[in-house]
Amino acid sequence: MKLLLNKLTYLAIMLFIISLISFIAINAAPNSFFASGELNPNITEESIAQLKAVYGLDKPLYVQFFSWITAIVQLDFGISFASGVMVKDEIISRMPITLIINITSMVFIFVLSLYLGIKSALNKNSFFDKFTGQLSLLSFSMPSFYLALLCVLIFAINFEILPIAGLHSMSDDGSLEYYLDYAWHLILPIFIIVFGGIGSLTLYIRSLTIEILKSDYIFFARARGLNNSQILRHYILPNLYPPVITLLGLSLPGIIGGSVILETIFSIDGMGLLFFQSALSHDYPVIMGILIIGAFLTLIGNMIADLVLLKLNPNYNNK
Repeated sequence: MKLLLNKLTYLAIMLFIISLISFIAINAAPNSFFASGELNPNITEESIAQLKAVYGLDKPLYVQFFSWITAIVQLDFGISFASGVMVKDEIISRMPITLIINITSMVFIFVLSLYLGIKSALNKNSFFDKFTGQLSLLSFSMPSFYLALLCVLIFAINFEILPIAGLHSMSDDGSLEYYLDYAWHLILPIFIIVFGGIGSLTLYIRSLTIEILKSDYIFFARARGLNNSQILRHYILPNLYPPVITLLGLSLPGIIGGSVILETIFSIDGMGLLFFQSALSHDYPVIMGILIIGAFLTLIGNMIADLVLLKLNPNYNNK
């Protein structure tokens, strides 16, 4: 309980710091949604002043910040400048698909990286090892936006195997075909995130596994007659889980941040596309809301990773 309380306190402090930095950065931006001519070329300065008063933008920055923080504690992120809808409702409607894509991608990255990294280490200098090494180098050296456009060109336009954009091509009738069509539209976005994420993790796992195989306890385990599957289950995997889970937790910001590019390219109505559209229109309440929720999800992910590590290794928190 004490550990959980410490984690929650750390989360609250980090959220406050992130909120402060984000608020300062947003207000330091050169353009504004209420800039003259942005809303209507004929709008008067008096009308702009009235709009700013409605949204509380006529107050000093420190007053705006503490009013905003107070509202966030009550889960009130304000009203969108562009749509007039509550920011909380707009984000909640977009959040599920972003979470589905990112959580599914994380699971595939974890499983595939473990398999490729361990098998490469167990078959060092083999054809599989060399192939996996080249694939990993290609993975983290290729920009995700370029791979996305390349996949759209090949699989969606030239061969017409996969859908080019969106989430579905049929109405929601609750049938199995609808959900299969939904999953079919997610193949390319998930593939691109997974391909971009397995490279560095696979090489890291391979390197760790090779070091583990050089250990004395592996030598004595083989001397006792243990086969490769037993060594893998009892010695390699327990030593791999802590660093791999830690690395996955640290990779969360990059994976969530990549949603902005992929959701924009594939026209997926998630938090990433909403963030991009809000940035173009200078819709600051939505931008701030997405930044805070993204930071919260990242911190929660890291906290869960720490708790999992503590479960796997009770001495982890004392190191």
